[in-house]
Amino acid sequence: MGLIKTLRETEPFNQLPEEIFTELNQSAETRTFPAQTHIFHQHSEPTGFLYIIKSGLVEIIVQTPGGVEMIVDYRKEGAFFGGTPIFTTEGYSAGARAAKESVCYLIPEPLLSKITENYPHITDFFNKAIYSRVRNLYSDMVSDHAQNTLAQMEAYPFKKRLSEIMSTKVETCTADTPVRDIARKMIQRGISAMLVCEENNQLAGIVTEHDLVAKVLARESSDCQTARAGAVMTPNPYTMAPETFMYEATTFMMGHKIKHMPILDREEIVGIVSLQDLMKFRSQKSMLLIGNVSKARTVEDLIFAHEEIVKVARALLSENRSHIETMEIISYIHHRIIQRCHDIVLDEMKRHGKVQPDIRFCFIIMGSGGRKEMLLGPDQDNGFIYEDFPDEKIEEVDAFFVPFAEKLVAALARIGYPRCDGNVMVNNPLWRGRLKDWQARVCDWIRVPEAQKVRYSSIFLDFMPIVGDASLCQDLREIVFTEIRNHPIFLYHMMELDFKHKVPLSLIGRFSLEKDKKHKGKLSIKQAGSIFIVDCVRMFLLEKQVEAITTTERIDQLVKLKVFNLETADHIKAAFEAFTFLRLRNEIAMTEQGQFPTHYLDPYALTKNEQDLLKEAFRVASKLQDSTKRHFSKIVG
Repeated sequence: MGLIKTLRETEPFNQLPEEIFTELNQSAETRTFPAQTHIFHQHSEPTGFLYIIKSGLVEIIVQTPGGVEMIVDYRKEGAFFGGTPIFTTEGYSAGARAAKESVCYLIPEPLLSKITENYPHITDFFNKAIYSRVRNLYSDMVSDHAQNTLAQMEAYPFKKRLSEIMSTKVETCTADTPVRDIARKMIQRGISAMLVCEENNQLAGIVTEHDLVAKVLARESSDCQTARAGAVMTPNPYTMAPETFMYEATTFMMGHKIKHMPILDREEIVGIVSLQDLMKFRSQKSMLLIGNVSKARTVEDLIFAHEEIVKVARALLSENRSHIETMEIISYIHHRIIQRCHDIVLDEMKRHGKVQPDIRFCFIIMGSGGRKEMLLGPDQDNGFIYEDFPDEKIEEVDAFFVPFAEKLVAALARIGYPRCDGNVMVNNPLWRGRLKDWQARVCDWIRVPEAQKVRYSSIFLDFMPIVGDASLCQDLREIVFTEIRNHPIFLYHMMELDFKHKVPLSLIGRFSLEKDKKHKGKLSIKQAGSIFIVDCVRMFLLEKQVEAITTTERIDQLVKLKVFNLETADHIKAAFEAFTFLRLRNEIAMTEQGQFPTHYLDPYALTKNEQDLLKEAFRVASKLQDSTKRHFSKIVG
């Protein structure tokens, strides 16, 4: 493609008169850059040229402060790069490298400066911050799919945080304050609770109307004239953080029969909420579902609750807000169902005369459940961690926990959580054991990273406690960190396994579809898209030995650690949200059609804009894969 033809078809140059095209063509140089040649680096001195690609492919790369090289874009024939120093006062914001042999036109800065004096729209164009096509596409897509106001009102309370509804003017008193003064102030202020603080303003307790009635007025031995706050308060009350979701607070307060909850931010009192406040905003369907889970007495009750999740998901999907939050909320409901199932099966074991051994144990959930990234059709990935009891107790422990595990897996399957195809479940001896058994297992996986062991690790490494002693989980996490720190080559093997799979997008931008009979004509948004983001982000986090649960929390941590910059993180988050949005919408449709929800869909059944969104998300995942490969290949380099 000739330079003049390229400029005529490319914004912002397409508005220039013919004589300017001629002048540009006469002044431009043509250079060839062999594959893998750096055209310029991120912090190089400006070369004084704007580059326009005649043929080939150029990678735009960013070197983060943490030393990680990230590919943030690819530029093809007709695209330009290197304009930042010419049109702004800044240096190169990224580097450029020829992905394959590339021929570029080089337009000199003096000529461009002269032209922009008469045609300022060129400078305006380059000064616009065009950070992420996938972010723009995703935002447009979510807006397009916002549904009716009724559905939004049904979902809205689920997304509200306590910081949005709490009362920030909090009345306080000291332990020596007379209860008469407290009662008087409650009437004057129209409140029903007062926080009791120590001299350093640290929360010591709470006095409620119920406390005044039950502990003062209803007791003949109590003297209303002399009673003080310290004698009637509820000491060390439950508290929550301002970022807590309303649905979590409502469920917790109803479950613990609490009517008032102090809100603390790093030990500082910032607000208070009442159950009455929460009820004003509650979503009848959503809150009723969570309440029903808590009250469930049989597995059949939980089957019904599981079937109702799709209604909550549909309401949540209607909101023009982050679908990562939606996924976290759905995961919360799944966790509650799984916890209640565990308790029901445990009670059943005891009713049949089984004696639970006196040991500490933890029921863990792994994979998407361990990341709080479950949608409508998650399967089972679970296990038991026991404390390090002596060998002579093994028979006693197995006598209880082996049948318990079998019953638990069977019950979860009945509710709607399919058995794991890889048998990563608590009824498999490989996925239960003492802490030292787990340590031996983890050491073997990390020190002898055969393909199957690496696959196990990929599921296991997202473990979190769901019932029982969470400290066992933390002990196991420390073991994992220690082993990876001592054997970092394991991360290279994880990367190698991940890199054997590519996003289903051809070089010309067409979708690559499944050919097997079961999923013919479809592609997996999870296995061919979002899983690459999950895996790559996890690898970087493991390298840094930092804990974070969800993928987006992990990305935020990597920004703080200067592994990713903000622009790169936003690209990755937007792609992950796009995958989540399209997958959840597809799963809802499948469920409502009576099918079991999966992550497979026909991309050509999507609208043109939706196809563009999916393609951009795949490209972001592919770039992250490439950057991860370059980074972790240095381990063996």
